[in-house]
This record gives sequence, C-alpha cells and structure tokens, in this order.
Amino acid sequence: MSEEPPLVLVVEDEPDLADLYAAWLGDEYRVRTAYGGREALDALDDEIDVILLDRRMPGLSGDEVLEAVRDRGIDCRVAMVTAVEPDFDIVAMGFDDYLVKPVTKDALRETVDELYERSQYDAGVQEFFSLASKKALLESEKSQAALEESEEYRQLTADLEALKEDLDDTVTSMDSHTDFETLFRGFGDGTPDDAAFEELDDG
Repeated sequence: MSEEPPLVLVVEDEPDLADLYAAWLGDEYRVRTAYGGREALDALDDEIDVILLDRRMPGLSGDEVLEAVRDRGIDCRVAMVTAVEPDFDIVAMGFDDYLVKPVTKDALRETVDELYERSQYDAGVQEFFSLASKKALLESEKSQAALEESEEYRQLTADLEALKEDLDDTVTSMDSHTDFETLFRGFGDGTPDDAAFEELDDG
C-alpha cells in the first residue's frame, strides 16, 4: 500500500479563496481547510506537513495561530499567505516562507513543494532556510537605508551567519548542493538567498 500524500492545512477567512487554494493543491496533496483562526486550532494535529496561513483574520489572527502551532510543537512548515506587506516584525515570527497576495497557482504550488522538501532536512537546515527566506524578503521590500537602521535586520544577519558556520560540516557532507539550489527556487527575484547559499558553499 502506497503512502498517503502529504497533508496541507489551508487557513483563510475568505471561503472562496480557501477553496481555490485547496483545488490548486488537491491533485498532489491532501488538503484541509479552515475558514478562520479558531477553526484552524481545531484542525491542528501532527499529521499536517505544511500550513498556508493568512495573517489578517477576524477573531484569531494568523500570527496567533502561528504561535499556537509552535507552542504545541507541531513539526510542520508554515507559509504566511497574506495581503499584509512584510515589515521587520517578521524576524521574530516562526514561519518558513511569506507570500504576499495575490498569489498565482504556480507560486502557491511551488511554495508548498519547496516547504515539504525542506521538511526532510534536520532542524538546523530548516532554520537556515527560514532565516534566509526572511532576509531575502526584507531585502526585496526595504530600502538599503531602512535595512541599515534596523536592529532586527542586523540581528537576523548575525544569526544567519552564526547558523551558517554551524552548518558548514552538514553542507560539506552532502553529495552535492543541488538540493539546496532546488529549495531556493521560487524565493523571488534578486535572491539574497543565493548569496546566503554561496556563503555556505564557500564555507
């Protein structure tokens, strides 16, 4: 008997949009939908592999759902899919990727594919990808002056560098870096992530 497909939880307070995301993913993944934050809490369990999470929802926000996911120790990857433009507060949030609405079918599917693939790595490598994704996002959205003034960005950069050093041995032991390059696809234009990858590669 073959293994079941990975399970994606779509959390979105606009039912039509939630159902659309589910339809886009349904041919490759099992999908649960939650039409709000409280419904999302009821749907959480250890079966979930990836969560697509709206930030701005009435009642219980996506930020609060994200905290609950991490507090419960549910080992899944989380992408925020939201109309909220990213600010420096994202540095402290426990998500793995961030998509700004509107999103295309291809972008959504690529994100889920990448996050599920990342879940196969150990916690240190997952954290590296999460930090690199945040760094790339901020560098694509903020001016150089804003980045230089941000304590959060400076700390993020320092944390990423420290983690890179810790992971050097892990990366060196891999047969090739193709897996890393594949996982960084879809992070968007510019790819400060590529620079982070090159730093790992040089290490």
